[in-house]
Amino acid sequence: MRMLDLIIKKRDKGELSKAEIKFMIDGYTKGDIPDYQMSSMLMAIYFNGMTDQESTELAIAMMHSGDVYDLSPIKGIKVDKHSTGGVGDKVTLVLGPLMAACGAKFAKMSGRGLGHTGGTLDKLESIPNYNIELNEADFIHQVNEIGLAVIGQSNNITPADKKLYALRDVTGTVPSIPLIASSIMSKKLASGADAICLDVKVGSGAFMSNVKEGTKLAELMVSIGNLAGRKVYAILTNMDEPLGNNIGNTLEVIEAIDTLKGKGPNDLKVVVYEIAKLLLEAADIAKGDAAVKLLDEKINSGEAFNKLVQLVAAQGGDIRTIKDYSLLPKAKQVVAFVANKAGYIESMDTMMVGHAGMLLGAGRQTIHDKIDPAVGIVFKNKIGDFVKKGDTICELHANDIGVNEALNVLQNAIHIGNTKNTVTLIEGVIK
Repeated sequence: MRMLDLIIKKRDKGELSKAEIKFMIDGYTKGDIPDYQMSSMLMAIYFNGMTDQESTELAIAMMHSGDVYDLSPIKGIKVDKHSTGGVGDKVTLVLGPLMAACGAKFAKMSGRGLGHTGGTLDKLESIPNYNIELNEADFIHQVNEIGLAVIGQSNNITPADKKLYALRDVTGTVPSIPLIASSIMSKKLASGADAICLDVKVGSGAFMSNVKEGTKLAELMVSIGNLAGRKVYAILTNMDEPLGNNIGNTLEVIEAIDTLKGKGPNDLKVVVYEIAKLLLEAADIAKGDAAVKLLDEKINSGEAFNKLVQLVAAQGGDIRTIKDYSLLPKAKQVVAFVANKAGYIESMDTMMVGHAGMLLGAGRQTIHDKIDPAVGIVFKNKIGDFVKKGDTICELHANDIGVNEALNVLQNAIHIGNTKNTVTLIEGVIK
């Protein structure tokens, strides 16, 4: 078998076999296939696409290029979720404890934030002493004991995907739905869960800017997961404004705590419940109205919040800061961003809002940048709200950098006019 023949086959719109895809991924991971040949293959895939079966075989080949977690020692159905990346997306911090309180096994490996999107690990690490590194045995033991664990991915999870993504980034082949889907699903399959819900973000703060493209991606990822023998669902959620009110690591932990106590913003609750209903059904615990009733009970009784306390304690974090979040890190100053005229907030460029948070230090431009856990943005008004000139739209929690730059970005990102618009939060559900 020669890589050249496979390139020609895909160039001419042929379908690659399981053996051919495995040969290609194994060879590239080992360094036997050079970058210039893989670049040519990626461009052929970009222009000619892949079948669902090809995409599945690509995801499975990448999955087997490194560590694959065996979660079979965990009793019960293991559930997981993945977000394609958004602004203010602290769903995992609420969903994980809620799932565990309902009796599901929530076994999650998360990533860090990059660019305008926030990462779950960064949020958890804003809790003093929280340890994101557990070995496989300890991870399994913790999920069996308390029903959940949230850790960082092994450095050897899907090394083929890491190499391929770096190459896609410099060859103009990132926005290919088969390549995006295979990349995401290779990591999810390697993480070992039985049932996965994918939260595919669409809109101005998402990598998928519209519902049509988001639906294509979601349907392909669900197909890959099902063909690989897992229960996979997807929801499409709107990212034309931040999720919840708080952006920034400590600020999002605080909002997650409030939500677990029944006091959080409604849009965050809606997204969490939509994912939770699918995972509770997958875990054979409850469905439909019974699932909603169960979720309400676990929040109202305090069991869901107590699971967050257990999670933080099990992974070495300071539970005093969860029970009294005034002990969490605070920014030195709070600066108001005010409306420059009266009217309704018509729209936001959520990616720019996320960029404003990054300028304050809440995010990173490269994976090596250090973030400031205390800084961020808290919204007082969002799309559809009426503001008078001088009213506070949001507050910047800042330390030493980025205030003026962030204010300028927000001025361009938030638009006030005469129309009272609404945001459709859940754009679709795919089973």
